[in-house]
Amino acid sequence: MKKLIVGALVGGILIFLWQFLSWTALNLHGSMATYTPKQDSVMQYLNSQFSEDGFYMMPGHKANCTREEMEKLVKEMDGKPWVQLYYHKAMNMSMTSNMVRGLFTNIVMVALLCWLLLKINAPGFSTIFIGSLVVGFIAYLNIAYTYHIWYQTADITGHLIDALASWGLCGLWLGWWLRRK
Repeated sequence: MKKLIVGALVGGILIFLWQFLSWTALNLHGSMATYTPKQDSVMQYLNSQFSEDGFYMMPGHKANCTREEMEKLVKEMDGKPWVQLYYHKAMNMSMTSNMVRGLFTNIVMVALLCWLLLKINAPGFSTIFIGSLVVGFIAYLNIAYTYHIWYQTADITGHLIDALASWGLCGLWLGWWLRRK
């Protein structure tokens, strides 16, 4: 149990530190926040149009539209501009809650990986390291890449680097820690 708890705590912190570097100093996800000099007028217009937080896909269809209406919209919009918009009525700059939740999530993820790895009879360093990389790559393919397939997200390379670097770093730690007697 000690191996799992210590492995998860340190591994979760390593992933958290990588995520911090990735989004700040390394700026691997800078393409997700492209600047426009028209932001003030765009924000003023959006504020006049939306009354609540939400994720909007435009053009879109009404929730209760018919199949025929959906197919018509798809045909009309083929090859034309489209947008995805996350809208929030107020920005909350307090990062404490998000950071705590992020760290906790990372610790839980690594705890699940440790549990799985500890079920293997005497895993070696390479099995633990490669297993960690595989988990990161599966997560990348399932979430970031699948989403990119459908919505052409801008930072797909950043997510791949994150998956391999953070889980590789975690794998190095776990490869050393979980094999200790």
